[in-house]
Amino acid sequence: MIQGFLDTYAQFFDLSMWVQVLTDPVSWGLIGTLVVLEGLLSADNALVLAVMVKHLPVNQRRKALFYGLLGAYTFRFIAIGVGVYLIELWWVKVLGAGYLAWLSIKYFIDRKKDIHVDEEVDGINQNGLIFRLFGTFWGTVVSVELMDVAFSVDSVLAAFGISTQVWVLLMGGILGVLMMRGVAGIFLKLIDRIPELEASAYILIMIIAVKMLLGVFGLHIDHIYFFIILLITFGATFVVHFTKKKKTSSQPGN
Repeated sequence: MIQGFLDTYAQFFDLSMWVQVLTDPVSWGLIGTLVVLEGLLSADNALVLAVMVKHLPVNQRRKALFYGLLGAYTFRFIAIGVGVYLIELWWVKVLGAGYLAWLSIKYFIDRKKDIHVDEEVDGINQNGLIFRLFGTFWGTVVSVELMDVAFSVDSVLAAFGISTQVWVLLMGGILGVLMMRGVAGIFLKLIDRIPELEASAYILIMIIAVKMLLGVFGLHIDHIYFFIILLITFGATFVVHFTKKKKTSSQPGN
């Protein structure tokens, strides 16, 4: 078992795998899918993290977020390395598929009930145990780290549903975290202009859950066909959006 973990981590430093992934258009398509999915699912998370550090002096805010970023990468590295080994176990696939399916179903149930989770946060409790143990600055860093880990769980599971190639997962994770921190505002504006994109992200989560579950029974969807399904999903999203927009603008009084 230990050798299995070591073999998995050794792949991170395998130059031939690195070259193979970077020269494979399908791999870049999957990496792009991971990045976009991360951006759509995590755009608002970056704002939550920003609120969590707002009590710090300006010069310490970026430091706290940077240390949190390092923690997010460390967690991804460990989670991907362990996950590549564990995802081969059928019951792990079943649990992962079930969790992803639950996320998707819960989103649409809440949406049907018109439940909105208030994203406004006044900050973090500076009288908590973490702050008493580590102080204001490092207590904030630890809190950001924990929040980053919580945000990463869904993304890592979804990533394993898309691919089990180590470098695809690693590249998607690295770019995805940068996406969440760097251009979260762009994705928020995009979702604001095309609200259907958020629903599409959770439809993709369901598709990924089905793909993962089919793998338990030895039914594997080729990457190129899976990528085509994803493109069709996004294409349908824009068709639905512009159809609704056209119908709204054609109504009297608009």
